[in-house]
Amino acid sequence: LQLPVVYKKAKEQVCKIWTTLQPLLTVHVGLASSATALIILEQCGKNKGYQERDACGFHPEGACCVLDGPEKIESTINMKTLWKNISVDGIDITLSRDAGRYICDYTYYTSLYYGNGRAAFIHVPPLSESVTAEFLGKALQTIILAMLEQCGEKRD
Repeated sequence: LQLPVVYKKAKEQVCKIWTTLQPLLTVHVGLASSATALIILEQCGKNKGYQERDACGFHPEGACCVLDGPEKIESTINMKTLWKNISVDGIDITLSRDAGRYICDYTYYTSLYYGNGRAAFIHVPPLSESVTAEFLGKALQTIILAMLEQCGEKRD
């Protein structure tokens, strides 16, 4: 599902995912245009500081995701463990605790909030000669399978 670069519509879609599909885990993927050959695993979402306007010229009420929500929410996926134990030939993977204060972090926090922490966010580089769609798809598959293994451990 492709989310629009619009706070309100992104939030509506995320809420719809959690209420209708009720997934074990939701994995969001966003473009990090400044990262040329780097996949970034985001550990937490932040609630406040959304001053930048979206594609429609708006920003969220109170510059936050959820008016009375916690300051930050950690993913139930341990990204540090994932980062330490996973490798993908041909691309670096790193860990982050700040997905920025725009649609990516807004979407991530919202998903963490409505999914009780059962969400993940991965920033990916733009496609290029070295980072093809097929290559990136395989890298994401490897990462997401490792995330699902962590989910399986929590269910046992």
